[in-house]
Formats: sequence, C-alpha cells, structure tokens
Amino acid sequence: MKIAAIQMVSGTNVQRNLAAAGQWLAQAAAQGVELAVLPEYFCVMGLRDSDKLASQERSGSGLIQDFLSHSARELGLWIVGGTLPMATSDPGRARNCSLAYAPSGQCVARYDKIHLFRFTHGEEDYDEARVLEPGTEPVTFELASRDGHRYTIGMSICYDLRFPELYRAMKADVLLVPSAFTYTTGQAHWEVLLRARAIENLAYVVAAAQGGTHENARRTWGHSMVIDPWGEILAQQPQGAGLVMEEILASHLQAVRGRLPALGHRVL
Repeated sequence: MKIAAIQMVSGTNVQRNLAAAGQWLAQAAAQGVELAVLPEYFCVMGLRDSDKLASQERSGSGLIQDFLSHSARELGLWIVGGTLPMATSDPGRARNCSLAYAPSGQCVARYDKIHLFRFTHGEEDYDEARVLEPGTEPVTFELASRDGHRYTIGMSICYDLRFPELYRAMKADVLLVPSAFTYTTGQAHWEVLLRARAIENLAYVVAAAQGGTHENARRTWGHSMVIDPWGEILAQQPQGAGLVMEEILASHLQAVRGRLPALGHRVL
C-alpha cells in the first residue's frame, strides 16, 4: 500500500490552506497513493490561540469537513485530515481533532488529542489548555488496501508522541502522527521519538508535519517521514511543503514481527 505524509506551511487563511492541501492530495492520488495524511492544523495556523475557536466546526458539518469528505470521494483516497478545531459544549474550549475519511467520503474515525502541549523556553510559551480540552480515548480504524491486505491504523497527534502507553494501547500496524512540532523541540526529539514508537510497536509510523516559518512567526520543525517497523527512516522531507511517499508492505511487517516477537513477550 502506497502512503503519503503531506508537509505544509499553513497560514492564517482557511481557504488558501484548503486549496494548498487539495493540490497535494491530488498529486498524491495521481501517483497511486491510497492513504494520505495531512499535518496538524493543516487548515489554519492562527495568529493567537483564540483563533482556533474562530475556525471550530460542529461534528458532521463545516467547510473543512466538507473539503475532506469531497476530496476523499473525488480522488478515491483514504484521507486523515491532520487536525482541525472541533466545537465543544464550552464556548471557550475546542478539541484538536483528527478525522479519517474513506474513499466513499464517509468519516470512519475521529480522534481527539489526549495530551495537550505545554512548553516554555525563552520567548517561546505554549499552553494548549488555554483554549483546548483533551480527548480521553485511543482510536484506531481498519483499512483494506487494494491488494487485499488489512491494516489497523492508529491515530495520534503531535505531543501524544511523548506518551508511549497510548501507542501500546492501540495495537496498530500503522501509527499516524500529524504534527506541528516546534523547531526547538523537533530538533531535539522528533526523530528519536518517532523511531522509538516504530521500534517499540514493530509498526510503520507515518508522520505528517508542519515545516517552516508561519505567518504567526512560529517556526515548525518539519521533517515529515515514514519509518518502517525496524526503525529505519524510509523517506523524509526536511523543510517546506511537499509529499513524502513510500510503500507499506504487509509482508515486511509480518517478517519483522516474526523475527522479533517482542509484542508477545510483554509482561506488564
């Protein structure tokens, strides 16, 4: 199964971001991709935290959700829509939500980010809890590829990457990590964390990131990549918008798990 991690440098205008995402999705479909993953906040990177509330949608309807559904159906793609802000019962809080769409255009899974990022370093000051509320449950979905293989796909978002127990709970074949890692934390930890999650779970990891300097002056690390179950980086995009495409092989997944059956050796 051919997959794509789409790297973007999203701005403050939702329509322009959706147009850019649509172009990358069309390129991926034209090159035989079956599953395309967009980065965290592919739809908008606001000037301030409260901009997330201005762009939030109700579950099941809205410009961003309509775009994802239409794109999946028109392109015949499985699409994981990075993340978008979804409304809650509290007008001052949204959820950072990742949605998976089948080629039929149907939304088949929703994951709400469980772990909310907080980081302070010099002039950098991030605290997602100011305007977000956390999700509570791990989420997976099943994908049947064109060659007849079935994969369990595990959903996560950015800061979740630092919490290995989430990935253990999913028992997935392919782990998705749409992200907007800061340049500081990404430079220090991004690659080693992604490779660790792949090795620990003997799973493919598909990490679609924001990668560049945004209109809000935030700098993101990028380095979208695909990693195999042995921890090998198969392909990556350092900075700037682009496609990272690679083949996921059920035979390789099974072979690695057969040689090193660590998942069956867990005690705790």
